[in-house]
Amino acid sequence: MQFTRTLPKELVHRSAVAEVFLTDAERRGEDEMLLAARFPHRHAFYDDTLGPGDRLDPFLLLEACRQGIFVVAHRHLGVRLGHKFLLRAVEFEVPDPAALTRGDRPTEAVVATRIERRYRTPAGVRGLRLRFALAIGGRQALLARIDYSWMPPEDWTRLRAGQRRALGLPAVPVALRGPHADPALVGRRTRANTVISPPRAEEDGTHTARLLAETDHPTLYDHWVDHVPGMLELEAFRQLALRACVSAGTVRTPSPLPVALAARFRRFAEMDLPLECRTAPAVPGADIACTLRQPGTLAAEARIRLADADAGPARGFVAPTTHRAA
Repeated sequence: MQFTRTLPKELVHRSAVAEVFLTDAERRGEDEMLLAARFPHRHAFYDDTLGPGDRLDPFLLLEACRQGIFVVAHRHLGVRLGHKFLLRAVEFEVPDPAALTRGDRPTEAVVATRIERRYRTPAGVRGLRLRFALAIGGRQALLARIDYSWMPPEDWTRLRAGQRRALGLPAVPVALRGPHADPALVGRRTRANTVISPPRAEEDGTHTARLLAETDHPTLYDHWVDHVPGMLELEAFRQLALRACVSAGTVRTPSPLPVALAARFRRFAEMDLPLECRTAPAVPGADIACTLRQPGTLAAEARIRLADADAGPARGFVAPTTHRAA
């Protein structure tokens, strides 16, 4: 495996080379692939935290796995470039938080990737469940599973046009604007990397905020898409859950590590409809349930576990059991 140059940016559906983290890919069997990743020493989004900065962000590692879903589809299953992809479910755990410790140079990782399930339609395979085991220096840093599917661009165009018409929305969305949360409240240093409105604490211990889709964000909107990207939805969950944990006193650090997450994307989150993010009350040692709703419907849901950087390994990694439409 080589780490000296990135894979072609179009292969991982990125526009900027700086946002490409995969450097190599090799098939090891019918269902086995090996990926190589190289993470920058500092990243303007993933390293913009109030924490000590000595650990890699698990969301950065998850992004490398997400880029891997395209490599597997295009390079190993022959899916043509130009097809559109949908995230269905994402799960990860950090089995060894110490493995996230960064050095004084960019970090290199090897990602063992396995096809666990193929989703078939009359037209053939149209989706996969992939299992990822990302290792840094021989130590497991992240275990993840991603369910996803794809379709030809003409099918995507018909699908999205029909959905938006049914909601009374124009063909081209324009993201709703609103005030951003104080970065310090959500563990960030810069306003540009906050993705929720000022959070509200309710009497029952829940927290709510609006997701804000800034379509000029260089990482979350590396290229134009007509809906809220899945990684942006996960970041909104993380930021509101962090605020809930700090408010309840269940973590000590201002920017704790997300050590486990399980999320399902139920339908497209439209950026020109209000999107309410809500967390259940934070309980010490427990996952926090999060939901994202647009008027009249559930767009996504997740459970996320945040822990101080010196906490022990995460437990409870469970594979998705259903394949939901987005």
